[in-house]
Amino acid sequence: MQKKRSVAFHTLGCKLNFSETSTISRMMENEGFEKKEFDDTADVYVINTCSVTDNADKECRQIVRRIQRRAPESLVVITGCYAQLKPKEISEIPGVDLVLGAKEKFNLAEHLLELSKGDSTKISSCDIEDVSGFNASYSLNDRTRTFLKVQDGCDYTCSFCTIPQARGKSRSDSIENVIKHAHDLAAKGVKEVVLTGVNLGDFGKGPDGNKKNEEGFFDLIKQLDEVEGIERYRISSIEPNLLSNQIIEFVAKSKRFMPHFHIPLQSGSNTILGLMRRRYKRELYAEKVALIKQLMPHCSTGVDVIVGFPGETEVEFKETFNFLHDLDISYLHVFTYSERDNTHALTIKPVVPVNVRHERNKVLRNLSYMKSQYFMEQHKGQNRKVLFEGNNKNMMMEGYTDNYIRIVTPYNPAFVNNIVSWTV
Repeated sequence: MQKKRSVAFHTLGCKLNFSETSTISRMMENEGFEKKEFDDTADVYVINTCSVTDNADKECRQIVRRIQRRAPESLVVITGCYAQLKPKEISEIPGVDLVLGAKEKFNLAEHLLELSKGDSTKISSCDIEDVSGFNASYSLNDRTRTFLKVQDGCDYTCSFCTIPQARGKSRSDSIENVIKHAHDLAAKGVKEVVLTGVNLGDFGKGPDGNKKNEEGFFDLIKQLDEVEGIERYRISSIEPNLLSNQIIEFVAKSKRFMPHFHIPLQSGSNTILGLMRRRYKRELYAEKVALIKQLMPHCSTGVDVIVGFPGETEVEFKETFNFLHDLDISYLHVFTYSERDNTHALTIKPVVPVNVRHERNKVLRNLSYMKSQYFMEQHKGQNRKVLFEGNNKNMMMEGYTDNYIRIVTPYNPAFVNNIVSWTV
């Protein structure tokens, strides 16, 4: 009897990548592959890459080198955003056997049939304009929290971003399909679903990128709220110009959507927002946060912000700092701007020195720490619902309150995948 081939996966980047890796992994198991941990020896290693930052590119190279040292006879496959953007560059990394672009990553098993170690590196990629169709996916590493992909691609042209080049135009699953996945996940015992996409608020465009009907993101969350069995939903990230007051008002009254928003800002300076080609001004952002806090004072609001964007002087950075300082938010995800090929931002001057970018990152990370501590202090002594996860690290376990406060406690098997009333 022929030995089962084994496959191991490693994911870089966003929640969307994690949901896709999980789905590709299940597809490979259905094709007869044995799934292994990435630190084990496997016949095939698959790295699902990101290309939002420079670091993800470097990390990919380091991981390939590690595999080469551990298992030189194993096949190495690179897919994901970096693979779509720079297939030739990746194919030249010693040890890489197969590069799969956006259109081919879900056909991994098929490609492996024709691949042997020692062949010249095979690239299966295409122009991003040719990428259409929607591949539904969700992560299922443990039953507690699942990332469910409902949208892919982006039609925006932010001057710093390569995601439209890596993932193609905006397209979505149908509400009918998403509801079916939610029912399937509920049957598997999943308690919390995080809705993910590249531009979630743009939900409603069909697999070919056209509006197929009047289904929008608001219609989707209304219907998901009625699915029995899923106790919690979170919206992973939503653009401020697509976060309608209607959505905020709905979440405030919802049975299952948690009081937690993550809203990319990128800069608190209207000058820089214009250079970034963002589709809103800071005043709109402030209005959205004010409405959230008015309707849900306990709501957690997270913010993405980029420091060191070209043209960001000390004056614009101070504007961003002061804007965030005065805003009633809970935490920041701070990104240091890094140059990406084929983006309009490369033409914007003056370029901010790298050491200044890092200094600004540090300043905003300190602000984030202060904001998160203040948010937690506001809720000290309150009774909130916590969903505990199954991981047992050093006899400890963790979970999150409805409004996204992290709780760590000694491991108790009775808490696993259960929602427990907890005094914060």
